[in-house]
Formats: sequence, structure tokens, C-alpha cells
Amino acid sequence: MDMFMSKPTVDQRILATRRLGVIDYAAAWELQRELAAQRAAEAIPDTLLLLEHPPTYTIGRSGGHDHLLVAPAELAARGATLVEVDRGGDITYHGPGQLVGYPILQIKNHGRDLHRYLRMLEQVIIDVLATYDLAGRRFPGYTGVWVGDEKIAAIGIRVNARGVTSHGFALNVATELADFAAIVPCGIADYGVTSLARLLPAAPTLDEVAGRVVPAFERVFDVAATI
Repeated sequence: MDMFMSKPTVDQRILATRRLGVIDYAAAWELQRELAAQRAAEAIPDTLLLLEHPPTYTIGRSGGHDHLLVAPAELAARGATLVEVDRGGDITYHGPGQLVGYPILQIKNHGRDLHRYLRMLEQVIIDVLATYDLAGRRFPGYTGVWVGDEKIAAIGIRVNARGVTSHGFALNVATELADFAAIVPCGIADYGVTSLARLLPAAPTLDEVAGRVVPAFERVFDVAATI
């Protein structure tokens, strides 16, 4: 074998998609780290994880406990966990009925610009909402997607030293919105949260919504999804 042969790389237009069902937050976080290392090494293509978490409150690098409105012991008594994580953003909630997406992408292939990447993630959600005849929008000064003055999708990301993304978006499908009362979601006290279940005559399943996320992601990021 020629020792000077260039290192083979994966197809940069391929997006591997994985639907993981319900998975513990810590396990999903560890999986993201493993996949991010593999993506940095060009061992795998860009990958999108779609999943659901048990009740979990996470605090990002921009947050603290100021926006947690109950004691951690009370969360534990409710069966929820509290985790401090390495993504951007403040405190948010993950739980049953919420579709979570974790893109593991080499950002240099998608514009290199973090702000542009955030806007692209928002556009994916806006496009998904449009398939339900809902007018999702950006809210000036905030990250995420809104319907009217209520937030339906939170976004918080991390990009490692080798330019690979992790964390991502959380779209409220049939999430128990009362669980957000334990926090000031994303540190935003003046506006509420909503869900597809609240806005539509009948709540879609997470599998159905995931099936709409993938083609929207393909269009926005100009990739071809594989299962």
C-alpha cells in the first residue's frame, strides 16, 4: 500500500439518520461525544439523531440555577433529572412527547458560521411547522422557533475544537407543558411555550414529525439522508 495515499473521506453530502426512541439523557450525551470524535476522524458521515428523553432539565453554559424555580430535590421527587451540559443557552426541559434532534455535523461543510448554522436549524423547524399549516417564526433577539409569542422549539448547540457540532433542537410535539413551570425556559420570563398538540386538532406522533424533519433537514442543509 502506498503510504502517501490520501486519507479516504466519507461522502460530505450524506446524512445518516438514527431514530433512537426513548433514551436517557446521559447516554445520548455520551453517544454524541463518541459520534463527534468519529465524525472529526472522517470515520462516519454527518449524522442526525432523533429521539425522546425521560423528564430532564438541562442547564447550558449561559445558564445557572437562577432560572430553576424549584429545588433539585423536588425535581428528583418528580422523577426528573437535572444536568449541567456543555451546549450554549440557558435552562430548558426535555421530556416525553418532545422530539429532540442532535445533528453531528462537520460545520466547515455547512458554511463554517455558527450563527448561520443556528438559523439553518431554525429553518428546518419552520419548514416542518409549515407542513402542518403553522406559521413558525424567528423571534428577534432570541434563538429558537416560535408560533405567535410562544416558543415551540428550543435550540442549543456545541461545536468542538475540530468543528463538529453536537446537541441541537427540541420540538414540543405533545410535551406536558406544565413541566416547564419548574423553570424560566431558556431564561425568557416574558413569553410562554407551546406544542403541536396545543395548536393542532390532534397531536401527531413523534415518528410522524420525525418523518417530516428529515426531508426538511435534507433541503436546508443540501444533504441526502440514509437510514
